[in-house]
Amino acid sequence: MNRHALWIVVLLVAQACTRAAPSPKTAETRSGPPETRKAPVTDTYHGVSVVDDYRWLEDWKSPEVRNWSEAQNAYARAYLNSLAGVDRIRKRVTDLMSALPVTYDSLAWSGGRLFGLKMQPPKNQPMLVVMPSADEPGKERMILDPNQLDTQGTTAIDWFVASPDGKQVAVSLSKGGSEAGDLHVYETDTGREVEEVIPHVSGGTAGGDLAWASDGSGFFYTRYPRPGERPDADLDFFQQLWFHQLGTKVAADRYELGKDFDRIAEIEVDVEPLTGEVLAQVQVGDSGRFAFFGRDRHGQWSPIAGYDDGIVEAVLGPAGSLFLVSRKDAPKGRVLSLENMRTPLSQAREIIPQCRDNLVTEFYGAAAMLATASRLYLIYQLGGPSEIRVFDHHGTALPSPSTLPVSSVGINLVPLDGDDILFSNESYLDPDGWYRFAAQPGATLKTGLMPKYAVDFSDVEVVRELAVSKDGTRVPLNILRKKGTALDGKNPTILYGYGGYALSLTPRFSPIRRIWFDAGGVFAYANLRGGAEFGESWHMDGMLTKKQNVFDDFAACMELLIKAGYTNADRLAIEGGSNGGLLMGAMIAQHPDLTRTAVSFVGMYDMLRSELSPNGSFNIPEFGTVKDPEQFKALYAYSPYHGVKDGVPYPAVLFLTGANDPRVDPMHSRKMTARLQAATSSGLPILLRTSASTGHGIGSSLAEQIEENVDVFAFLMSRLGMTLPK
Repeated sequence: MNRHALWIVVLLVAQACTRAAPSPKTAETRSGPPETRKAPVTDTYHGVSVVDDYRWLEDWKSPEVRNWSEAQNAYARAYLNSLAGVDRIRKRVTDLMSALPVTYDSLAWSGGRLFGLKMQPPKNQPMLVVMPSADEPGKERMILDPNQLDTQGTTAIDWFVASPDGKQVAVSLSKGGSEAGDLHVYETDTGREVEEVIPHVSGGTAGGDLAWASDGSGFFYTRYPRPGERPDADLDFFQQLWFHQLGTKVAADRYELGKDFDRIAEIEVDVEPLTGEVLAQVQVGDSGRFAFFGRDRHGQWSPIAGYDDGIVEAVLGPAGSLFLVSRKDAPKGRVLSLENMRTPLSQAREIIPQCRDNLVTEFYGAAAMLATASRLYLIYQLGGPSEIRVFDHHGTALPSPSTLPVSSVGINLVPLDGDDILFSNESYLDPDGWYRFAAQPGATLKTGLMPKYAVDFSDVEVVRELAVSKDGTRVPLNILRKKGTALDGKNPTILYGYGGYALSLTPRFSPIRRIWFDAGGVFAYANLRGGAEFGESWHMDGMLTKKQNVFDDFAACMELLIKAGYTNADRLAIEGGSNGGLLMGAMIAQHPDLTRTAVSFVGMYDMLRSELSPNGSFNIPEFGTVKDPEQFKALYAYSPYHGVKDGVPYPAVLFLTGANDPRVDPMHSRKMTARLQAATSSGLPILLRTSASTGHGIGSSLAEQIEENVDVFAFLMSRLGMTLPK
């Protein structure tokens, strides 16, 4: 599963509400935040002494920390609830989000039927359904409804995989945003659960995966250690691959692969339907370094490519052939082919060379390449937007699907029978719908899975600008504005960024942006280094000791919006989450003069302690480790928590975190909040909102998403002085 790309999609849902609000001066007159005691702890890294006043806030088991968090929540709640028009904005947001059309995600074709997750507001969670085809949603049947399993809406489907004949489906279910999934197996026709539950097959660290045996007799699945197999501190690490035979006890499951893998290994698995051969992909944490292993029909595993071979993706072709994306001497990617898994990598043939201007997008393990009977489908990244290109198995270009202008195609390419596929496509202004590409005669057709929104964006345009970063790098900036917007420096504007993990920030449709545009607002999205918009070199220039480039890129985008007359510092808000939360923290610490308002979701802020949390180990390949002198130097230089200085007039900030977050420890938000509250001289609010029933944002109920939207944009619009039109 793609752990990071999924977060971007989740966060982009929460970016388009407005509210009536008091003037900023009203907010500043409220009482201050709860007192936070200091208890200095000094660490020495490579001869550098670092004092940490709020180390005690890391211990979530401490009653004092929980009491502090509750007091901060009460303070934030009182502030947010006191903003004018809260009830009105809640009704508007609730009406919009509850009335969103039915949409479908995670489609899969198996056994002559189409499976998918159906989102049907106002239900809290997506449901697993099956239908005859993408043109017959009226004939769908429910297999599993998590909303009936859990009336609180906190149980979520992490992922599912249907058996080859489509008669059964394996589903990972987790609770409270934890992403710690247990595996259940259901009959497709009856929805009846069969088989014993297999615990902890998925998690927020290394994710999880499953592939059915070609004969449907069982499945290969990832799992984490059981209590007693490893120390408690390692139960979210050391992922392995196992096999379960249907009708047998889980205790009898067969170990397959992984005992000698790294502690932070992330495993994905696939099976060739005709030969039964198995392909396993292993990544070391979030490093972008992969190894591949093949299992023949006799059960023998053998290596295909190692971590240093530069292969970043492999897919099975007909009769056991392999297609590989290589970045060896090709940072923008080239495609190789192997006759079978036993063919040495040295004998691979290049069938599609590296492009000069575009690249094969790999998405860190999510399929961006698909092999069908005689076609090869590849997703190409175009500096933010993306498209699909089609080749035969020898690399000859063929007619490709038509896509919307300045749009993105979803990473879920769905093979149908023969060479036809389903794919999703959306833009900033056009909703995400499902299309069928008929390989013969090369036609792109709308399916019955096209959502019908009640909003219209024909009065909005997308302008693409280029900001110039500190070192001269040109950074794309996508600006969404109503046609005829005056560049008078007065427009309330939100600038969003991410910049990490080789994830490209692609165009996404959000219907609730309509409220923002109606109130005169502007949205902007920055394609920063650290992503993969222009290849692996674009990513590498924003990671490890070069992470500061990401912050410089974002600052350049802020400056462009101000200099070009879109907005000014008082009416510019910045927003980001997770790795983008780190970006927000860095901007607050490094450029408090460029904005007066920031919203930061589930961010990382103490970069010297981040690697000590469970998921922090997986992030070391992206950010580095304090154990390395040069990496420590870079981490300490940009670490937001350590960059805060006493007496500086910092912007108003709303921090949001989930108590069950498996990806970014909520201690980051607690410590950063305490440090900013103690340091700022601006008198502007520094708020911390902790949700007890969510994690990193994935699997959050619709009710929780609505309340989060209300709080976030109540805060934003009060700071920017916007009014919700009647």
